[in-house]
Amino acid sequence: MARFLVTYHGGGGMPDTPEGREQVMQAFMAWAGKTGSALVDPGAPVGEARTVSSAAVQPGAADGPVGGYSVLEADDIDAAVALVQDHPFVGRGGSLQVSQAVTP
Repeated sequence: MARFLVTYHGGGGMPDTPEGREQVMQAFMAWAGKTGSALVDPGAPVGEARTVSSAAVQPGAADGPVGGYSVLEADDIDAAVALVQDHPFVGRGGSLQVSQAVTP
């Protein structure tokens, strides 16, 4: 099985209210439960970032800063994409970039 890094972009961040945050967490946990053992690392939100680059944005790169990440295992990138198509983050207006981890 290959590993895939899923990065979260956009989506407006976490809600301001405890109730809103709880709803977001419940939706994520439902997705994580459905994904099962393919979810190797549920990840976490990320904070402030800096970008270091010598070139423009490469094809396939997501717009906006990374807001969080998860790590999946799947047979190929199409299978990894299928695992995140119903991710609740997408339903909140965000996008997910799925990138295969390259191992030697």
